[in-house]
Amino acid sequence: MTLKKITSKEVSYSRSFKDFGISFARNLFTDDVSVLTNENAIKQSVKNLVMTVPGEKPFQPLIGSRVSELLFEPLDAFTIDAIREEIEITIKQFEKRVRLNKVDVIPIYENNKISITIVYKIIGIPINESISFVLQRPE
Repeated sequence: MTLKKITSKEVSYSRSFKDFGISFARNLFTDDVSVLTNENAIKQSVKNLVMTVPGEKPFQPLIGSRVSELLFEPLDAFTIDAIREEIEITIKQFEKRVRLNKVDVIPIYENNKISITIVYKIIGIPINESISFVLQRPE
Protein backbone atom coordinates (compact mmCIF):
# COMPACT_ATOMS: atom_id res chain seq x y z
CA MET A 1 0.00 0.00 0.00
CA THR A 2 1.44 3.35 -0.98
CA LEU A 3 0.66 6.67 0.60
CA LYS A 4 -0.54 9.57 -1.45
CA LYS A 5 1.91 12.44 -1.57
CA ILE A 6 0.37 15.65 -0.26
CA THR A 7 1.11 18.81 -2.18
CA SER A 8 0.94 22.34 -0.83
CA LYS A 9 -2.29 22.98 -2.77
CA GLU A 10 -4.13 20.42 -0.65
CA VAL A 11 -3.11 21.77 2.75
CA SER A 12 -4.37 25.02 4.24
CA TYR A 13 -1.98 26.89 6.47
CA SER A 14 -2.62 29.65 8.93
CA ARG A 15 -0.36 32.65 8.72
CA SER A 16 0.52 34.98 11.52
CA PHE A 17 -1.52 38.16 11.72
CA LYS A 18 -0.68 41.53 13.27
CA ASP A 19 -2.75 44.60 13.92
CA PHE A 20 -2.61 47.75 16.03
CA GLY A 21 -4.45 47.65 19.32
CA ILE A 22 -7.57 49.78 18.98
CA SER A 23 -6.72 51.61 22.22
CA PHE A 24 -3.37 52.73 20.74
CA ALA A 25 -1.80 52.04 24.13
CA ARG A 26 1.95 52.40 24.40
CA ASN A 27 4.11 49.28 24.66
CA LEU A 28 6.32 49.81 27.70
CA PHE A 29 9.25 47.82 26.30
CA THR A 30 9.46 49.22 22.77
CA ASP A 31 7.89 52.64 23.44
CA ASP A 32 5.76 52.05 20.33
CA VAL A 33 2.05 51.40 19.76
CA SER A 34 0.90 48.06 21.19
CA VAL A 35 0.35 45.30 18.64
CA LEU A 36 -2.19 42.48 18.63
CA THR A 37 -1.19 39.22 17.02
CA ASN A 38 -2.92 36.15 15.59
CA GLU A 39 -6.20 35.27 17.32
CA ASN A 40 -6.38 38.57 19.23
CA ALA A 41 -6.01 40.55 15.99
CA ILE A 42 -8.80 38.50 14.40
CA LYS A 43 -11.06 38.98 17.45
CA GLN A 44 -10.60 42.73 17.18
CA SER A 45 -11.31 42.59 13.45
CA VAL A 46 -14.53 40.59 13.89
CA LYS A 47 -15.82 43.00 16.54
CA ASN A 48 -14.86 46.03 14.43
CA LEU A 49 -16.75 44.62 11.44
CA VAL A 50 -19.91 44.28 13.50
CA MET A 51 -19.56 47.76 15.02
CA THR A 52 -18.63 49.60 11.79
CA VAL A 53 -21.41 51.33 9.88
CA PRO A 54 -21.27 50.97 6.07
CA GLY A 55 -19.78 54.16 4.65
CA GLU A 56 -17.79 54.90 7.81
CA LYS A 57 -14.51 53.49 6.52
CA PRO A 58 -12.84 55.84 4.01
CA PHE A 59 -12.37 54.47 0.48
CA GLN A 60 -14.21 51.24 1.42
CA PRO A 61 -17.86 52.26 1.79
CA LEU A 62 -19.29 48.72 1.68
CA ILE A 63 -17.42 47.38 4.72
CA GLY A 64 -19.47 47.17 7.90
CA SER A 65 -22.86 46.01 9.12
CA ARG A 66 -26.27 47.56 9.73
CA VAL A 67 -26.36 46.31 13.32
CA SER A 68 -26.16 49.82 14.81
CA GLU A 69 -29.27 50.96 12.92
CA LEU A 70 -31.13 47.78 13.93
CA LEU A 71 -30.59 48.73 17.59
CA PHE A 72 -33.25 51.43 17.11
CA GLU A 73 -35.90 48.92 16.07
CA PRO A 74 -38.30 47.36 18.62
CA LEU A 75 -36.54 44.66 20.63
CA ASP A 76 -38.51 41.64 19.42
CA ALA A 77 -37.82 38.27 17.79
CA PHE A 78 -37.76 39.76 14.28
CA THR A 79 -35.10 42.31 15.22
CA ILE A 80 -33.01 39.66 17.00
CA ASP A 81 -33.13 37.45 13.88
CA ALA A 82 -32.25 40.42 11.65
CA ILE A 83 -29.23 41.26 13.84
CA ARG A 84 -28.04 37.63 13.82
CA GLU A 85 -28.39 37.43 10.04
CA GLU A 86 -26.61 40.77 9.52
CA ILE A 87 -23.66 39.64 11.66
CA GLU A 88 -23.42 36.30 9.82
CA ILE A 89 -23.50 37.94 6.39
CA THR A 90 -20.95 40.60 7.37
CA ILE A 91 -18.42 38.15 8.81
CA LYS A 92 -18.76 35.68 5.93
CA GLN A 93 -18.38 38.46 3.38
CA PHE A 94 -15.54 40.51 4.88
CA GLU A 95 -13.50 38.28 7.23
CA LYS A 96 -11.97 35.56 5.06
CA ARG A 97 -9.60 34.34 7.79
CA VAL A 98 -12.39 32.67 9.77
CA ARG A 99 -15.10 30.08 9.28
CA LEU A 100 -18.20 31.09 11.23
CA ASN A 101 -19.74 28.43 13.48
CA LYS A 102 -22.45 30.17 15.48
CA VAL A 103 -23.83 33.60 16.35
CA ASP A 104 -25.88 33.93 19.54
CA VAL A 105 -27.95 37.08 19.96
CA ILE A 106 -29.64 37.35 23.37
CA PRO A 107 -31.85 40.32 24.22
CA ILE A 108 -31.58 41.94 27.65
CA TYR A 109 -35.03 43.52 27.91
CA GLU A 110 -34.53 45.39 31.20
CA ASN A 111 -31.80 47.67 29.83
CA ASN A 112 -32.55 47.53 26.08
CA LYS A 113 -29.24 45.82 25.41
CA ILE A 114 -28.26 42.88 23.25
CA SER A 115 -25.63 40.30 24.19
CA ILE A 116 -23.69 38.99 21.19
CA THR A 117 -21.52 35.85 21.17
CA ILE A 118 -19.73 34.88 17.96
CA VAL A 119 -18.07 31.46 17.70
CA TYR A 120 -15.69 30.88 14.79
CA LYS A 121 -12.71 28.83 13.71
CA ILE A 122 -9.57 30.43 12.32
CA ILE A 123 -8.78 28.78 9.00
CA GLY A 124 -5.85 26.40 9.43
CA ILE A 125 -6.19 26.12 13.23
CA PRO A 126 -8.51 23.41 14.64
CA ILE A 127 -9.59 25.44 17.69
CA ASN A 128 -12.89 27.30 18.11
CA GLU A 129 -12.52 30.92 19.20
CA SER A 130 -15.28 33.13 20.54
CA ILE A 131 -15.89 36.76 21.25
CA SER A 132 -18.67 38.21 23.38
CA PHE A 133 -19.82 41.78 23.78
CA VAL A 134 -22.93 43.79 24.59
CA LEU A 135 -24.55 46.27 22.22
CA GLN A 136 -26.79 49.14 23.25
CA ARG A 137 -28.13 52.32 21.72
CA PRO A 138 -25.94 55.38 22.17
CA GLU A 139 -27.40 57.84 24.66
